[in-house]
Amino acid sequence: MFDMPNRAELKQQARELLQTAQVSPKGLTALYCGLTLVLNVVDYFAGSLIPGGAPEVLTTFVSIFTNLAGWILAAGFTLYCMGIRRHEVTEYGTLFDGFSFTGKIIALNFVMSFFILLWSMLFVVPGIIAYYRYSFALYNLYDNPGLNIMEALEMSKQQTRGWKLELLKLDLSYLGWALLSLLPALYVDGQRYMQALGDPASILSVGSTLPEILVCGLWSLAVSLFFLPNYQCVSLDYFDAAKAAVPGGRTFRDGFSNERYGTKKCRS
Repeated sequence: MFDMPNRAELKQQARELLQTAQVSPKGLTALYCGLTLVLNVVDYFAGSLIPGGAPEVLTTFVSIFTNLAGWILAAGFTLYCMGIRRHEVTEYGTLFDGFSFTGKIIALNFVMSFFILLWSMLFVVPGIIAYYRYSFALYNLYDNPGLNIMEALEMSKQQTRGWKLELLKLDLSYLGWALLSLLPALYVDGQRYMQALGDPASILSVGSTLPEILVCGLWSLAVSLFFLPNYQCVSLDYFDAAKAAVPGGRTFRDGFSNERYGTKKCRS
């Protein structure tokens, strides 16, 4: 038996905690989302950076590079939120701390994606279960970069036993914000879908335009300022509680106590 987090209380505690950050959460979120937008723009222009057009191999390389860089920046953003929860000194440079163990971050993301894809081939539900089974693997690696890839995955499997449904509920509680951040992109995709209904061949030739990328990216950036840091901190609270529930587990928050996570009980 272990205590389940009180989601509403954790969200409020995260809001209060973020107010104590030395570096503005909105400022760092803007930097993170802004750099992600820059990567998307670079990906868009990959074919036109070289006079006469870039070879397909080069455009593919640029696309892979921008995606990998996005993974590293995501790691840095999580490390920033971890630092806030530990009451450590955090700076804008924390966003780039993931580059110190780039290889492991990329390898773990690839392995996770592969496992989730394999389970998804069976059916949607097994894929969703696999997604949440490995959802703490990256947190384990960020918390202890000395872990190897399989150790991080195995620890996540143990930590998420009995927690997958709660993690799904957590994500659903932020669904409104996520949909709001994607509103322009959903509109653009809807228009493209309607166009494809009238002319199926057009779906092969119509891609995102630069204005669409900029509008969708800037809108997502603006909305993310209001929920992304809170979501990340609350997710880390769940990770902390789940890690403490594993026999011999420990947390990275000083003074952690299971009692502060509410009264709901769940069997492991």
